[in-house]
Amino acid sequence: MHPAAEHSPLGKSSEYVSTYTPSLLFPIPRAAKWAELGVSAQTLPWQGVDFWNCFELSWLLPSGKPVVAIGEFAIPADSPAIIESKSFKLYLNSLNQTVFESTQALEACLVQDLSAAAGKPVGVRIRSLSEVEREGVVALPGVCIDDLDVSISNYEQPQPALLRCDTAQVVEQTLHSHLLKSNCPVTGQPDWGSVTVQYRGAALDPASLLTYLISFRQHADFHEQCVERIYLDLKNLLKPETLTVYARYVRRGGLDINPYRSTEAVTLSNGRLVRQ
Repeated sequence: MHPAAEHSPLGKSSEYVSTYTPSLLFPIPRAAKWAELGVSAQTLPWQGVDFWNCFELSWLLPSGKPVVAIGEFAIPADSPAIIESKSFKLYLNSLNQTVFESTQALEACLVQDLSAAAGKPVGVRIRSLSEVEREGVVALPGVCIDDLDVSISNYEQPQPALLRCDTAQVVEQTLHSHLLKSNCPVTGQPDWGSVTVQYRGAALDPASLLTYLISFRQHADFHEQCVERIYLDLKNLLKPETLTVYARYVRRGGLDINPYRSTEAVTLSNGRLVRQ
């Protein structure tokens, strides 16, 4: 468990506060987990963002009438802290009985509070239900590897030794899987996700990628750290010219978290998958 998470509201009984309380946000420094992976804020080998989507966003108009909407938040991958998810949910619920003059006023409040917690500017967009409904769901790009015939024996810890590639071939390809699963390091609850790997480098064996991803099945870590571990293990193996690892996790508590790590600037949209 991350030492800071022990003091967070995660896994504890919490009273829901329905009036604006920004102090509910609980930052968890990224530095300790980065150190485990052998990187630091000065040596990060990726660009990226953590996309969060909130499906339980509500507040009051000056008339007292409630509004419901969907919130989209983009937390920079190099921000000093992640925001613990339960504290994020508690904070968002504290808006339920709070009056805002306009959607723009609420967005400005969210930007201020979330940026203060993360330690870097956070992007915020509030969208109507009809706008999101019109977009529907999207499919992951590339080839799905889930139907490959593989034998699995390890579920406890990520096993980079399972990954194989052909260094004699340089390819550019996109692979994806819906079989990513890990566990919350505090509560032990399952975190279900889909992941895309896009790269140009030594030819990765798709079956080995699938067995590697499944080795996360009983691993305990936060979403962001799982994606960063996958990124680094692939980077070390493939020595790629370009590499992107993007995971879309199933929501819990009205929030989904979608970490994106890449050698390139963020270009992928925040499109929802069928399980989201």
